[in-house]
Amino acid sequence: MQQAANTGIDLYTWNTPNGRKVSIMLEELELAYRVIPIDITKGDQHTPAFDALTLNHKIPVIVDHENDMTLMESGAILLYLAEREGKLLCPPGPERWQSLAWLMFQMGHVGPMLGQTHHFLQFNPGKAPYAEERYSNETQRLYGVLDRRLQDRDYIAGEYSLVDIATWPWISRFEWQRIDFDRFPRLRDWYVRIAARPAVQRGYGVPDAAEIPLP
Repeated sequence: MQQAANTGIDLYTWNTPNGRKVSIMLEELELAYRVIPIDITKGDQHTPAFDALTLNHKIPVIVDHENDMTLMESGAILLYLAEREGKLLCPPGPERWQSLAWLMFQMGHVGPMLGQTHHFLQFNPGKAPYAEERYSNETQRLYGVLDRRLQDRDYIAGEYSLVDIATWPWISRFEWQRIDFDRFPRLRDWYVRIAARPAVQRGYGVPDAAEIPLP
């Protein structure tokens, strides 16, 4: 969605799983936002302008001009947007705590471990066999956890929510992770179900057009 500068929400992002979390969330919430691409392959994340937004030099970052809020870290951004709009997060109570537990599972396990799998299996194959085996095995284990979680539900935390939005972009790189989805049929069905959502398709193509990989 296009908007004028210094209004609405600015999204500083690139085509990574963490970046796509936020663009998908914005699309699901039907919020107007302006995309500012930060090409991490060219070092845009180290410019003085971006340093002024986040000392950690990582995407995504949002600037919400309506509320005078600049925020880094994808998980925090998802929570902020959900609270802002009152959508895609359970109301206070036991179910919200379960949702937050699975969000932390994504932030503490799925993202970091699958990211290491990408580093060694996709970008540096053959350089560190021990690391390849370690992170590949952990990726398989995490897929198994999610597959078991989906045994009796369509979404990770009950209804479709920010937990699914946080997790799905990491699973969308299943090819980089050398995953055989036949071993994880419930997770495969969940992945395809979410991939069919129009907002997910739009958000996946930010900041540049891209086709969602399907098993």
